[in-house]
Amino acid sequence: MAQYRVSPPPSLTTERLWIRAIATAALFVALGGDAIRNTLGLTGFIVVAAALGIASAAFLFRQLRHSGLRGPWPWSLAAFILYAIASLAWSSWPGATVITLLGMLLCTVLGLFLALVTSWTELVSALSLALKALLGLSILFELFVSVVLRRPVLPVFPLTGEAFPAKPPLLMYWSRNELFGGDRIQGIVGNANLLGALALLGIIVFSLQLAQRRVMPASLLVREGGRGWGIFWLALAVLLFALSRSSTMILALGAVIVVAAAVLLIRRAAPGPARTRVYLWVGGVVVIGGGAALALRDTVFGLLGKGSDLTGRSEIWDIVAGVARRSPVVGNGYASPWIPAFEPFDSLVVRHGVVQLQAHNAWLDIWMQLGVIGVVLLGAVCVSTLWRTWFMAVDRPRVDLDASRPYTPLAMLPLLLLIVLLVQSAAESRPLIEWGWVLIVLLAVASKRRPLMDAFGPLAPEAAAAASARYTRTERAE
Repeated sequence: MAQYRVSPPPSLTTERLWIRAIATAALFVALGGDAIRNTLGLTGFIVVAAALGIASAAFLFRQLRHSGLRGPWPWSLAAFILYAIASLAWSSWPGATVITLLGMLLCTVLGLFLALVTSWTELVSALSLALKALLGLSILFELFVSVVLRRPVLPVFPLTGEAFPAKPPLLMYWSRNELFGGDRIQGIVGNANLLGALALLGIIVFSLQLAQRRVMPASLLVREGGRGWGIFWLALAVLLFALSRSSTMILALGAVIVVAAAVLLIRRAAPGPARTRVYLWVGGVVVIGGGAALALRDTVFGLLGKGSDLTGRSEIWDIVAGVARRSPVVGNGYASPWIPAFEPFDSLVVRHGVVQLQAHNAWLDIWMQLGVIGVVLLGAVCVSTLWRTWFMAVDRPRVDLDASRPYTPLAMLPLLLLIVLLVQSAAESRPLIEWGWVLIVLLAVASKRRPLMDAFGPLAPEAAAAASARYTRTERAE
């Protein structure tokens, strides 16, 4: 009797399953690094991060060995990374520079792995699963603290390795037991601003997945439970966003809504003069709205419960600017995040008894570390990535001669993620570290090398990926 051997489809092979698992775990660790450090300590976090880095590097090396280094690359990103490495030669804090460069390179490897080894389908799924896990654990953690423990909770391990003081400042607590107390909650990550950022990312991802399901029910990009579960996760993200009350993320949500509305308006306009008119209207609204917000910033921040300096940040910025002026052009050496084991970061900024690990402004932080040159290079990375992700969002997918393929809601995802990072960079240095840097590398590389989502209605993901590769080769040849 003849025997037939049936092979699984490419997306379900053991290798692809491992890639999806590593991608989900990598995003979970990058997004929830504080939760892992609070649970396992810094040593445990390093072990977990290193293991994921090795696994990601192995798949990345295999991919690059197969495809080579040919193809378009975001050279501004490469220049920024190389300049950060070169800053070790003149760093004022070489020990901190070495350690933080290792962290940046690890995050860069994870970002490259996500951009080059995973498909857009796998990437969206991994990001969605990681956010669901962190948001679900956050509400369960806060419920456990408020219902069972009924008291504030400190991390299992202090970040500095030293014992907690007899009366720890509020900033040290993992949870302050505020779920039913009316104040901001911090979730499993132990930080209200970070929880707000994760919740906003969840709102974006889950909303676009639901929209994708409505427009393209058969799309493999949204095959994660039923519509009811999608609504549940979106509702949970909205709830945690409201309970975190992050002023920065409220402003980021406003920016996301404005950008998403602009994309939808431009999509509806016919190419040519009609689209140009929409661009002019949108530009005018942005300029007028931005000017009004700047003029009324005291009122806006007051409504958000903040001062015009975002509650004490001006003091931090003055200190950091003073250090930056020592070497304003080339910088004093890369150091993101600040390592309190090295001078001057052990006492550079101390607020409420807690040593700060960042400048609370990514651009000011980079000015201090890499000077004007670093600011220009990072700006080039962000502007070029913003340009590419914008046209990914507003243009119809072109994989052949058919110019009428439907828009995909998820094509807006890269742009909206970048908008969140850019708004966050004005009040936090998070875009320079962990998940912020992973996403910047991912978006910069993927938008350059794979500018098309790999799901366009009836077009199979494998065929769309091949079409995207052909599109990239054609763009490079021109």
